[in-house]
Amino acid sequence: MSDPTVLDQNTGLDESALLARVQAPEGEGRDILDAATREVIGRAPEQTAADLDDAIARAKAAQPAWEARGHAERAELLLKVADAIDTNAEGLARLLSREQGKPLNGPNARFELGACSAWLRTAATTPLEPEVLVDDGQVHAELHYRAIGVVGAISPWNWPLMITIWQVAPSLRMGNTVVTKPSEYTPLSVLALISVMNEVLPADVLIGISGGREIGARLSSHPDIDKVMFTGSTATGRKIVEASAGNLARLTLEMGGNDAGIVLPGVDAAAIAQDLFWGAFINTGQTCAALKRLYVHDSVYDEVVDALKAVAEQTPMGPGLDEANVLGPLQNKQQFDIVNRLVEDAKANGGRVVTGGAPASDLGELFYPITLVADVTDGMAIVDEEQFGPTLPIIRYTDVEDAIANANRLDVGLGASVWGDRDQARTVAARIQAGTVWINSHGGVHPMIPFGGVKGSGYGLEFGVEGLKSVAVPQIING
Repeated sequence: MSDPTVLDQNTGLDESALLARVQAPEGEGRDILDAATREVIGRAPEQTAADLDDAIARAKAAQPAWEARGHAERAELLLKVADAIDTNAEGLARLLSREQGKPLNGPNARFELGACSAWLRTAATTPLEPEVLVDDGQVHAELHYRAIGVVGAISPWNWPLMITIWQVAPSLRMGNTVVTKPSEYTPLSVLALISVMNEVLPADVLIGISGGREIGARLSSHPDIDKVMFTGSTATGRKIVEASAGNLARLTLEMGGNDAGIVLPGVDAAAIAQDLFWGAFINTGQTCAALKRLYVHDSVYDEVVDALKAVAEQTPMGPGLDEANVLGPLQNKQQFDIVNRLVEDAKANGGRVVTGGAPASDLGELFYPITLVADVTDGMAIVDEEQFGPTLPIIRYTDVEDAIANANRLDVGLGASVWGDRDQARTVAARIQAGTVWINSHGGVHPMIPFGGVKGSGYGLEFGVEGLKSVAVPQIING
């Protein structure tokens, strides 16, 4: 057997070699469990506030030279980083699958690694040219975008690698350095990703810090952090706003969602069932912009429920390293308990369980089956609270005005979708209060299409040209 610590040009490092690079020494750190089997994967480093201060100081010292390299050289390096991720994609995907729980196949771990390199390449190659504002023979004014300085990035546990790249790639492209803190639930895969990236990047341009919530709080309030990027819950996002006030750090916040979908009369239920299903249950429902409330017109209600049930019952769930599975466990006990509570509350209040409805204990401790709950109403906890898991409440309506009003009723607005005739759907979509409204699909993102929320789902945009601008400061050159 070949030495797994040697980088192979075709296969890269395996998960054991990647893990060996980043985990804490024997007897130190904190155990990280396999989401499916609950076996110990490895030990996450537990770094301190002093470690964070040192990391920020190093990043601050490295930033001027990194910015001075210019867009072309930074882009070239980021493209090489993308190549390095591709080389090590299989080992990273397997580590991610174990730590987060998502299967290797389907829109899951291997898909996430592909997205990492795709977003990196887009961030590297998207042009952001100076804009001439006035040129009338007397005044010549241009708008340029410059690096902010040091970006503090805080990523979640549901798409830990992809969202880290969403934060890091544009920041580095624009000449910032980055100190990034992964979720305490999924630190090992993120630290492994960073170790691969740092094979290419100059020292201290990108630094990962592993620790608990106190590290995130310190990162948000640190006087030498110039920009904070955060993806996570609305409650934590509000704390970051407060913590960052003292140093006036710029913010991009992508926070909780409870995305509504509206199915219009006249749809072909069988034709939309697969897209509806994955709009709700990608990553076993653990996605900020997943479909979480489905309003279906009375005329097609039963057909849509039956079509979704058919898809759910033929979609395999189980441990992520089994190549046959495309649905996995909940990542952590806290989220499992939320899902279980919401389903039990729905059953107690008259909700009709179409499929699922109880823990899948035969599969493992944190497995919960796809659960469709019909005949629920607005005001029930399963509708009003973000489930962030494998359950979907389905609400019957007769008047589209009521569906629109209920879709807009909550203080969230990350995404939404409308299903039906395209022209009719676009008319309805224009009235939905959400950062993105999809037509006949839900949750798809593209590296060139800006993405962000409204209301309690946050502010600021990521991706494309607008995403580059969000990690830069505008400068007017007048004369």
